[in-house]
Amino acid sequence: MKRSAAARSLLPACVCLAVALACPARAAEPAPKYAGRTLEEALKGLGEGGLKLVYSSALVRPEMKVAAEPAGPTPVEALQELLAPHGLRARSGPGGAVLIVRIPRGEKPASPIGAVSFVSVVSDKVPDVSSLEAWKKSFLKPGMSDQEKALAVWRSVVAFQHQDSPPNEFLHEGESVRDTIKIFNVYGYSMCDAASANMECLARAAGLEARGRIVAHHSVPEVKWDGAWRLLDGSLIAYYPKADGSLAGVDEIIAGVSGWLDAHPEMRGSDEKLGAFMRGEGWKKGPEILTRTKFYDGNGWLPAATHGWYSTMQEFDCKPDQVYEYGYTEGYRVNIQLRQGERLTRNWSNQRLHVNMKGGGGAPGCLKMEVGKESLRYAPDFGDLAPGRVGNGLLEYHVPLANGAFRNAAVLVVNLAARAEDGKDPAIHAIDDAKDGVLELRMPSSYVYLTGTMQFEAAIGPDGGSVAAYFSDNHGLDWERIGESDKPGERKIDLSSLVLRKYDYRIRFVFKGRGTGLEALSFRHDIQHSQRALPALGEGKNTITFAAGPAESTLTLEGSLNPANKGKQLTYADFHPSLRGIDAQAGGLWVKEAAGGSVTFPVETPYEMTRLRFGSHYRVRDARDVLEYQVSFDDGQTWTTVETCKGPTPGHCAYRTFSGMPAGTRKALVRYAGVSRNTTGIMQFRIDADYKEVRGGFAPVKVSYYWEENGQEKKDEHVATRQNETYTIDCPARPVMKSIVLERAD
Repeated sequence: MKRSAAARSLLPACVCLAVALACPARAAEPAPKYAGRTLEEALKGLGEGGLKLVYSSALVRPEMKVAAEPAGPTPVEALQELLAPHGLRARSGPGGAVLIVRIPRGEKPASPIGAVSFVSVVSDKVPDVSSLEAWKKSFLKPGMSDQEKALAVWRSVVAFQHQDSPPNEFLHEGESVRDTIKIFNVYGYSMCDAASANMECLARAAGLEARGRIVAHHSVPEVKWDGAWRLLDGSLIAYYPKADGSLAGVDEIIAGVSGWLDAHPEMRGSDEKLGAFMRGEGWKKGPEILTRTKFYDGNGWLPAATHGWYSTMQEFDCKPDQVYEYGYTEGYRVNIQLRQGERLTRNWSNQRLHVNMKGGGGAPGCLKMEVGKESLRYAPDFGDLAPGRVGNGLLEYHVPLANGAFRNAAVLVVNLAARAEDGKDPAIHAIDDAKDGVLELRMPSSYVYLTGTMQFEAAIGPDGGSVAAYFSDNHGLDWERIGESDKPGERKIDLSSLVLRKYDYRIRFVFKGRGTGLEALSFRHDIQHSQRALPALGEGKNTITFAAGPAESTLTLEGSLNPANKGKQLTYADFHPSLRGIDAQAGGLWVKEAAGGSVTFPVETPYEMTRLRFGSHYRVRDARDVLEYQVSFDDGQTWTTVETCKGPTPGHCAYRTFSGMPAGTRKALVRYAGVSRNTTGIMQFRIDADYKEVRGGFAPVKVSYYWEENGQEKKDEHVATRQNETYTIDCPARPVMKSIVLERAD
C-alpha cells in the first residue's frame, strides 16, 4: 500500500484535545466524589471548580440523585455524564456560560460509556472457546489425569476444527492461519498441519508435552503422558489403542504398518488394493496396531469419510523419528466491543463469502455443507448444533455524531463540537473556524473483515472548505488518503481491498473551513466467523449466560515475515521495527552472527497499557544459540528479559505475558534479541498490547436470538442491565438457528 511521507503527519506538533465547552481544569487536585449526592450538590461542586453553570430548579429537581461516579477526565465530560441519566445535557451559552437544557423528546442521549468490552453470550449447549483461558475452563476439570487432559485437547480440536482447505491470512507459516483460538472462532476449519499445531498449543496450555510428527502426506501430533508419546490425530479423527489399553505412538504405528506391508508387498502404495481389502471389516485383518480403534466404520472409513484405513496404511509407511514443530501463534481472543450505534450480527449461514475469495486460495468445501452430511457427518457426535460450519455476519456502526456520543468512542477529537453541545450545524463541526477539526476512529473486530464500506454526508461551509478521509491499518503509523470532498453531499467509499483479511484499522477525518463537518457517518462490513463456536440453542431449556468484561482493548502487531506477501497482508516492516545484525529472508528474521542481533518493535497504546502478551515460533539450532524476549519502557535505556529460549531445537513456540510496566505507561519497546553459532531467529511472531479504555464501562446490551422450530420463526430479545446475568430460553422443538445480534440498548 502506497503511503506518502507527507500523509504520515496530519496534525501540528502540539495539539490539545478540544472539548466543546471551554473550562478551567484542576488536574493537580483530587476529583470530588459525587456518587450518592443529589444532582444539585454535584453541580454546585462543579461550579466551585470553575464552571459557570446556568439552570432552573424546574430541570434540576431535589429528588435527582447521582447513581455512579463520573469517569470523564475533564469537568465538562464529568458534567455530561452527571446530566445524561436525567435526560439533560450541557451546551454553550453567552459569555462563557454553560447552559443545562433538556434533551429533546425522541432524541437518544449521548452515553458516557464509550465501549462495552468483552461482551459475551454463552449457551449451556456450546463450550466457550473465546480465549485460551475460556477454553481451559470449558475442557479441563479438576482432578483430571494427564490422559484425560490430552483427550480433552483432542476432542476440542475435533469439535472446532474441520479438515478442509485452509483459511489463508498470509501471516503464518505456509500462509494459513496458525492461531488455535482464532481458528476455533473465526473459521472452524483448516488442514492437518494446523490441527497438529493446535494440539501442540492446547496440550502445552494444559501442562503436557507435545510435538509434531511428519508422516507420508500427513501431519500429526503426539502428546506425552505416563512417560510415552501417544498419537492423537485431531484432523482425521483417530487414535489407536494397544493391547494393554494404552494409546500407541507414531513410531509404534509406523513399525506395525510397515511390518505388515513388508509381508504383503503387493498392497504397498495401492489405493485400489488397500481400499478393496478394508471393506466388509477386512481392515481388522490388517496390522494388529490398527485393529482396536473405534474410528473406522465397517468398511474402513474414518469419521469424516474423506480418509480411511487405506490412507492410514500409506501415511504410516514411512521413516520413523521425523519430529517437527508445527509453529503457531497465541494471543487472539474474542473481544466484542460495542459502542453506541454499533451492532454485530452473526449468522448460522453464509453468503458464500470467505477469506480466500480474492486471490487467497480455494474455497473450503464446508462452505456449502450441512452439519451431519458429507464430510461433516461426524460433527453432531461431537456436539455440533449448527446447521453449517462457515458463517458470514455483519459489523455495522452508525456513528452518533449529533448527540456527541462519538467523542467517548474516538481515538482522537480535535477542535470539534456536536450539534447537541452548541446548537450549531452540521452534526459535528469545528469550534474554532481558523483551525482544522480532526476526528479519528478505530474499527477493531473480533472476526476477520471480508468487505467494507464507509458512507458519510459532508457539509461544506459558506466560504468553502474540504473534508478529507485517511486510512491506516498499522495503528496510525502511516496514513493513506482515501477520499476528499469540497462539495456537500453523501459519499460512499469501498474499503474492501484495504481491510480484507484484517481485524483492525483507523479512519481519520480532517475538516477545513468555517461550517465544514459531517452530518452522518456509518460503516458496514461483511465478516467471517465459525458457526460452530456460536452460542446455539438446543431442544428444551437453554441457559444463557451474559457477561461483559473489563474496559480494555488490544493493539496487535503481527505481520508476515515473507516480503512477497506485501499487498496481501501487513508485513513485519509495516510496524516500523529497528533491525540490528538481522538477515531478513523469506520465512524468518535470522541473527547473522555470534556477535548478536535484534529486532525491536515500538508499541504505543491510546491509553494506559496494562500488559504485553507476546512471543514467537523460533529456532535456536545449536546448544549455544540463544533468543531472548525483552521489554523496555524508557526508550531502550534499560531492558527486562521476559523469556530466554535456549537451544538446541530446530523449532519451538513460546508466548509470555508481562504486566510489570510502570503505571501510566503508553509506550514500550519489544525486542527479540539473540546470538547465533548455528541458526537463531523467529519464523512468526505476535505482540498484543492490552490497554485501558478510559471511557469504557458497562451499559445495557440487547441480545436478540432468531431461529425456527418446525418451520415457524422464533425470536427472543433480552436486555442485559447488569454486567453478569443469566436467563433461559425454552425451545419445545429442535431449533434451527438463524442469527444472534448484539447491540447497545442505551
